[in-house]
This record gives sequence, C-alpha cells and structure tokens, in this order.
Amino acid sequence: MKTLKHWQWDSALGNEIILRCDAKHTLHIFVLEPDIFRVLVKKNESLRLDRTWTVSPAADDIDWNGRERTSVQGYSLPDYQLKHNDDVVEIATDRLKLTITQPLQLHWHYHAQGEWQPLAHDRKTGAIQLATSSEGIAHFMHRGDNEHYFGLGEKTGNLNREGRRFEMRNLDAMGYNASSTDPLYKHIPFYITRTPQNVSYGLFYDNLASCWFDLGNELDNYHIKYRSYRAEDGDLDFYFILGPQVIDVTRSFVKLTGGTIFGPKWSLGYSGSTMRYTDEPNAQELLESFVDQCAAHQIPCDSFQLSSGYTSIGDKRYVFHWNHDKVPDPTAMSDYFHQHGLKLAANIKPCLLHDHPMYQEVKQQGLFIQDSESDTPEISVFWDAEGSHLDFTNPKTIDWWKSNVTKQLLEYGIDATWNDNNEYEIWDREARCYGFGNAIPVSLIRPLQPLLMMKASYHAQREFAPQLRPYLISRSGCPGMNRYVQTWSGDNRTNWTSLKYNIKMGLGMSLSGLYNIGHDVGGFSGDKPDPELFVRWVQNGVMHPRFTIHSWNDDGTVNEPWMYPEVTPIIRKAMALRYQLMPYLYDALWLAHHEHQPMLRPTFLDHEHDANTWAENDDFMLGQSLLVASVVEPNQRQRDVYLPNNTVGWYDFYTHQWFSAGQTITVPAALETLPLLVKAGCVLPLNPETGVANTRHDNQRVLLIFPAQGTHHFSQTIFDDDGESYAYQNGQYAELSVAVTTDAKSVQVSVSKAGDFQPDYDCIEIQLPMTENRQLIVNGQPTENHHHISI
Repeated sequence: MKTLKHWQWDSALGNEIILRCDAKHTLHIFVLEPDIFRVLVKKNESLRLDRTWTVSPAADDIDWNGRERTSVQGYSLPDYQLKHNDDVVEIATDRLKLTITQPLQLHWHYHAQGEWQPLAHDRKTGAIQLATSSEGIAHFMHRGDNEHYFGLGEKTGNLNREGRRFEMRNLDAMGYNASSTDPLYKHIPFYITRTPQNVSYGLFYDNLASCWFDLGNELDNYHIKYRSYRAEDGDLDFYFILGPQVIDVTRSFVKLTGGTIFGPKWSLGYSGSTMRYTDEPNAQELLESFVDQCAAHQIPCDSFQLSSGYTSIGDKRYVFHWNHDKVPDPTAMSDYFHQHGLKLAANIKPCLLHDHPMYQEVKQQGLFIQDSESDTPEISVFWDAEGSHLDFTNPKTIDWWKSNVTKQLLEYGIDATWNDNNEYEIWDREARCYGFGNAIPVSLIRPLQPLLMMKASYHAQREFAPQLRPYLISRSGCPGMNRYVQTWSGDNRTNWTSLKYNIKMGLGMSLSGLYNIGHDVGGFSGDKPDPELFVRWVQNGVMHPRFTIHSWNDDGTVNEPWMYPEVTPIIRKAMALRYQLMPYLYDALWLAHHEHQPMLRPTFLDHEHDANTWAENDDFMLGQSLLVASVVEPNQRQRDVYLPNNTVGWYDFYTHQWFSAGQTITVPAALETLPLLVKAGCVLPLNPETGVANTRHDNQRVLLIFPAQGTHHFSQTIFDDDGESYAYQNGQYAELSVAVTTDAKSVQVSVSKAGDFQPDYDCIEIQLPMTENRQLIVNGQPTENHHHISI
C-alpha cells in the first residue's frame, strides 16, 4: 500500500472539484447537498468499478445494470464557496466545509454559532493508501477522545462500536454469539461518529468488496490514535454526511440509499415459522394444523414462512422443486391458509446443488457465476454438498428466476418470497460474474448478488400482482436492500445472551438504515428455550417490526406459541398487546417509508441532550412514543428503567401513572408483564379488540391521548389506508390530524381527517388516561374522558 501525499489543483466543473495526486491519480470532491460531500479517488485516473447499485437519492428503483458511479442525478447540488492555492483547497456550503492541505489530508468543519467549528480530520501521518501491485485501498482518520461510533449494520456486542474491529464479509453464521461473533450476514460499510462537541456525522464507503473497520482496537507507536477503513478491492468512494444529530445522519443515509419499502399491513402481524414442519414427511398436514392450532389457542396470526424443507430431495434443498410426498397439493395448502386469513412466504435459495433437477439446464444457459480458470460454473460448498451460485448480473438469470418465482410459487398461491442463504460464500475470489456484459470478479461485488436476487423476486411479485404492495424477506444484503425487503438478524442461538444483544444488533441495523427488522424469537439453534426465556423473548419480539417465532432446535422440538401450556396465556397476552398496538406499528411503518423515521430507536436518538441515555442499556423506543424495557435477565421480577429527560414526563402504559422525566424508576416485571412506558405529549392509535385473529379484523379505533401535566401543546398525524394496495398514492388514505392543548383545567383535542379512504371503522373513540381528571374538550365540545367522533 502506498500513501497518497502530494496533490495539485486540476479543475472545478459544476459541483465537482478535481485534484491530481502524485502525478497519476485523481481526487474528486462532489458537493451534493449542503450537508453531504462525496470523496472519490480514481487510481491511475480510472475506476475499478464504474457503477453503483447502493445509491438511489431519488428513491427510484435504479436500473438493473446500476447507476453511473459519478452521476449527480437526484441531488440538490447547492451553491458552494471555493478557494484554492498550491497548498490549500477550501470547499464550503452554508453548513459543511472541507479543507484539503499538503501533504494530502482532509479536514472537516461544520457551521455553528456564526463560525466554523472543527469536526473531523484525516490521520496526519498518512490518510489515503492505494495498493500498487494489487487492488486494496485504505482510509485512515484521526480518532478523538470520547467519541462514540454507531452503525455498521447487524454487528454484535455493544451499540457503541468504539474500541473494536469489524469485518464485512457475508457469512452464514448459524448459531453465532450475539455478543462477539464477527463477521455476520450483511455488508453495511456505514457508521456514525458522535463527537464530544455533541455533533454527529456519517461515513458511507460505497464499495462492495470485503473490508475491515478498526474503531480503536489497533494501536501503532508511529501514529497518533486513528481509526481505519481497509478494503481488499474496489474504489475509495465515500460520502461524508453531517448531522448534526445522529437521527439526521441516519435519515439522510436511508434516503441516500433509496428509502424504506412500504410493505402490507399483514407483514407486521405474527408470522409463524419453523424448520421442523417442512422437514417432516407429513409437512402439509403439519402446516395446515398450525392454522388450526392458532385458532384453538386463540393466537392471532397473519402469515407463515415455509422453510426450505418443502423443496427437499432426501435431506438436501433444491430451490423451485416441490416435494410432493411432503406437500401433495401446494395449491390446496395455500387455499387453506388463505381461507383462514393467513398469507404464505416461501424460502428460496440462490445456489443449485450439482444434482438439482434443473442444474444441467441452467448450466447450458450460462446462468451461473463462472469459475476463474475455466468455462464452467464455480463450485462452492452449500448445504453439506456442493453447488453453483446463480449470477444475477446476467439478465437471462433474472428472467429465469422471475419465471420460476412466478410458476413454482406465486401461481401455487404463495404470497411472498423469503430470500435466504444468499451470502454467496464463493471462495474463488476471481470467479467471474457476467456483469451485464462487462465481466466482474465476484470478490468485487459479492453483496450485490443478494441485492439483485431480492430485486428479481420483488419484480416477479410486482408483475404477478401489480395492485398489491409486495412483502419480501432477505437475510443477506447491502445498502439498498431497504428498498425491497424486511430483514432479520439471522440464525441466532437460544440463550439469554442472544435475547440481550439481539436488541443492540437491531438498533445498530436501524441506525444503519435498515428499519424493518426483527429476530428469530425464541432462538433458532441450540436447545429449546425454557418457559421463562421463551416468555421474555416473545415479549421483546412483539415490540419489533418483524415478529417471527422461528427455530431449528437441536433436540428436534419446535418453538410454538403453545409449546408450554403453563405460560401459553402469557404468550397470548403479549401477542394481543402487539395487535392492540397494530395501528401504531402501521403508522410507524408509514413514517419509516414516508419520512425516513427509524421504527426502532435507541433512547438517545430523541434525547441527545440527556447524557444518561448514551450509557449502554437494554431499553429502546418503538416509534417515537413507546419506551420498551425488555427483561433480559433470568428471575427478574422488577425492572429499573431510566426515563429520558423529555421535559413533559412519561406514563406507565398499563396503570397510566405519570412520572417526571430524567429519573430512574423501578417498575413491576412479573413474568406476565413487559415493562412499557409512554411519552407524555403523544397520541397512541390503538385497536381495542384483544381477541382478533389477524390484521384483517380492523373495524374499531381508539385514540388514547397522553397529555402533559401542565400547559402544553402538541400535534400529531396518524396514517391509515387499505393496508395492501397502492391506492394511497391516489388519495385513498385516511390521515388523522390531532392537536392537543392542555392547561390546568382542560385537555382540548382537535381532530380532522384528510384523504378519501373510508376505513371499516366509521368512528373513533377518544380516550384519556385513567388518572386524568381534567375536562376533555373534543372539537370544541366538552365531554366525558372518553368520547366517540365520526370520521
């Protein structure tokens, strides 16, 4: 690796500034937004890969063959100030300034209180390195004291990544340790730095080659403290995103990568799953009995995820192959689920084993990634055998995949795709991908393959049912997967450690732009959970966007809501709570899609001014109003909860007792109770029904208003629509605007509706907390502490 040292001014054209480095490379600065700059190095004045698939600032579904890497389409391209001489270049918008000095070093400043404040700078003793005889790159930055680092996707351990080293190399890490295992399934080369000055910024390295982030694990006597990004291949191409708050960085990043898909309402309901059902010889019988068991145990459920055993021949998996001994009539099975209001998602995999019935056909068509040294498909270990991976950079592969998704799944009544085992563990680094006509080694784009796989599944679903919003799941991926799928933290292990640290993993994913997430509730691998662990895991799981109980227990048991009769009533109660909160969850999904608001939020995200929220903890916010204090320790029957300082206080969700903010309280945590607090100054849209079967039963609505104690005003909007179509884009939605003004004597509520959609409920019940004694006034009319209004 050779350090770039000397630069010379070249030119400025529009919002691109170019410098020449060491007489043979070029450094390009793009001023994209007032708070987003982009830095790109062209080694030998050329790009290793001239396209990107992760960036989509206009929220469009970009072309299959990618977006031109140097494109500035979709950005505001603001005015900026430029000064330069032989030793210094200064580029500034009204918010962000970059100064480049000799030898090559980048200095970042932000504008505050009328002047420029220092924010970040490169390592003085060498910042940017390029390999001379290979394709590696590196970027070193100064590491300040008391900085916090967040992001990098689904990483294990504490939410603050400071002091650790992480690798991005997609692996099928079944049974991982949620406190320490690395790497895992996803490639998210993005992290947020919060400085001691309480200003945050993000760094996104747009490169799909395997890479490493060192955030303080490495020490070198010859350099002052530093942090680093190193990649084995690709271009040094990074975005610097100014906050100033963490939430600003996260929202900017998810917008940069295309936003969050707006899935159907049923995707937020409980989704059953287990490896065991489809591994058994009577799979269809077991699957249909799951529907009956839900009804018998009064467990609400919206969908079921078919594990890959439905494709088996022997003990191996063969995508798009139905085992008709196990599932004699797939259409009848789908019909049975649909008759009971449940949807089906089917597991699909992008690798064909060598004895797959379609392997030779696919090989003849050239749809596999090719070996680096011959004109034959690459060979990889897959599911205890060997196979070849489909190449989604080949348009013919995309068409083949879409055709099989349609004919082998959708036409059988399957509603959604579960894109799984798509880490593309190909150890032949130079194996050749078609690259849409320009061959690319797989090591340069490995995470792109799952991204294009899920995109192909997405388009198959869109084309089959164009009126319906598609629901997809994917385990692996990279930035941009948020445009297509819901995801989860992979094959966790059954223990209390997973329960505790999966929370932090989910928050890390959320800060990294993956909002629609969850975990395998109850644990996927290892021993079955004991009753207490299972209860606490379900209570935590119902507070995540994805709620799926999924397992492949070592002892052959199945994690089911009714697996322990002695705690089934507690499980039922927790799941009823989720369905009671469904209108709130759906509104949170809408805000994730429409406003780029995270659904899961660390407590500091909305309370940066409160130093106590930055300490590692097990609490999180679901949406902007609910504080979830999951029990993650055995035998715990009360729970200390810190109430972030929000100036208006908090309520207990169950008793409606009000607490002042900025204090630690102890709340009851009996086994049947999930500690849950509500921010004062909010409205919770609720479903009053506690015995619903699924999200189809949505014919009542309550607005439970939690007012501040003194004089206060707030307003809030709540979204609803038919829950499955695109009609909302044409005015078929219902948006309630609620304004609440309080004083010592009254709570005045104003409610109005916009949009042409008429829900199944034609009136709304306005409620106040049980502890509230002030006069309720709704749309100017005094009333009782609960009141019905028509909409």
